[in-house]
Amino acid sequence: MSTSRPSPARTSRGPRPASIARVPGIDYDVLDTLLGYALRRAQIAAFDQFYRATAGYGITPPRFTALVILGANPGVSQTALAAVLGIARSGAMQLTDWLVGRKLAERRARADDGRAWGLYLTRRGAALAAELKRRVRAQDARLGARLTAAERRALLRLLDRVAE
Repeated sequence: MSTSRPSPARTSRGPRPASIARVPGIDYDVLDTLLGYALRRAQIAAFDQFYRATAGYGITPPRFTALVILGANPGVSQTALAAVLGIARSGAMQLTDWLVGRKLAERRARADDGRAWGLYLTRRGAALAAELKRRVRAQDARLGARLTAAERRALLRLLDRVAE
């Protein structure tokens, strides 16, 4: 099944910077000691790689996360999806409506609770998720190319600790 690319969305924010550049001759003072500043610089670089990988698909990080979670957890509830994304249930409903409206996901009655809906990827959604995962993984590998495998594992472990 073909996953056609929608036209790239125009934004008023313009192009995303690849990072917060280090400017020669500038004293960064306390910024060089702040974990938050270093994380923000890394986040911008990571988001740039993500947007390069998903250009033309109309996929944001929350939409990508939802596609991945639905693919790995068929029948997941909207409430659980909201918790994974760290958003309100109403935000998850809007996201689900977006996915359903594009025929990437569908709601089905849950077998364990007839009053609740489970979320499932459609074939189109599963194909798009597979393509995006391939593209995002490749870009992520480029982002982390300066790290050894052990450094990458350690960084992921440490970031997880910071996030908890």
